[in-house]
Amino acid sequence: MVSNTIRELVNLGHEVSLVALNAKKNHHENNDDDNDLLSKINYRAYNIDINVSVFDVAANLFSKTSFNIDKYYDPEFERLLIRELRIKDYDVIQFEGLLVSLYLAAVRKVSKAKLIYRSHNIENQIWQRLSEQKSDPFKKSYLKMHAKRIKNYELQQLNNFDGIAVFTQQDKSTLLEYGTKIPIEILPVGINLDHYKPDFSKTEFPSLFFLGSLDWLPNREGIEWFIENFNKDLTDGDLRVKFYVAGNDIPERFDDYDVMGKIFIQGEVDDALEFVNSKSIMIVPLMSGGGMRVKIVEGMAMQKCIISTSLGAEGINYENGVNILIANDYDEFYDAIKHCITDEDYCKNIGLNARKLMEEQNDANRVTKRLVDFYETVIDVYSASLL
Repeated sequence: MVSNTIRELVNLGHEVSLVALNAKKNHHENNDDDNDLLSKINYRAYNIDINVSVFDVAANLFSKTSFNIDKYYDPEFERLLIRELRIKDYDVIQFEGLLVSLYLAAVRKVSKAKLIYRSHNIENQIWQRLSEQKSDPFKKSYLKMHAKRIKNYELQQLNNFDGIAVFTQQDKSTLLEYGTKIPIEILPVGINLDHYKPDFSKTEFPSLFFLGSLDWLPNREGIEWFIENFNKDLTDGDLRVKFYVAGNDIPERFDDYDVMGKIFIQGEVDDALEFVNSKSIMIVPLMSGGGMRVKIVEGMAMQKCIISTSLGAEGINYENGVNILIANDYDEFYDAIKHCITDEDYCKNIGLNARKLMEEQNDANRVTKRLVDFYETVIDVYSASLL
């Protein structure tokens, strides 16, 4: 997502720098496209270890902040940012996600640039929704505590920026309810559609698949719900279809879900798009979270037939039954899967309409031009306030 934005900004003739905070547990190997892009920008990277000990978790119980945010602060990275900003003047500095807003105050002190917050989610909503899924009183209370702390932090930070870009109307409405006074622009996930080239000759039909990082709690709990509810249907029941689970950081205990010839826990795949292309029906059983799911956007671009909860598809201007299938409980998922695995033409038509939707609304070039327009608006508002 970030790389698509940077690539289009470069293509539009803008000079771009990227100062990246790399969490060690999410280490990413650059491909040829990444390396080509990095050669065209000013790039700095800093590795940070975000693992926390049991002691850290226990100590945080008596804090007013959440370790889920605090663990991303590193004083050496802050010094790296400050050194970069003293070397070069910038017109706009964009903060990708809430976690890097920890460095907002330091950036503000040394730079006159307009500071834009690219909100990926309303973070406290994720934790609140997770708490609502729990029946265990301690876990429910623990998650609610973090939701409250993260919300307090979000409320403190929001109006310290000069502008905010969100993915969805829902997120904009929430920020306005929080009392946000600065400009807010709705900009969907932008993708380079030239990179998404489906080849149905290599697609297994029928087949179900899930692709996503399971270190993100909403993903992990959603896929656990799906497998636990559909295990018998997939292995011994009427849903005669193979189910594949792929992604980063899949816990070892997920190996217990693997059933020879029926449920495949594959872990990390070498080529995500090749994996997506090889399967026909995408499952997104998301029960908590917020913002817009990049994996759904990419699945639509690959002309996949997608079955998702309403929450999973939030922020996408879909039409249920036309370019996606919405299922919010066991019965709705069962009916949608049953229909899809028995009608290949129906699946292909849903996928074709999904691709058309992406071409109309999520083309990276169009989205990035709107982002630049937003930058200019924020700069103009500031300039007018000085007159």
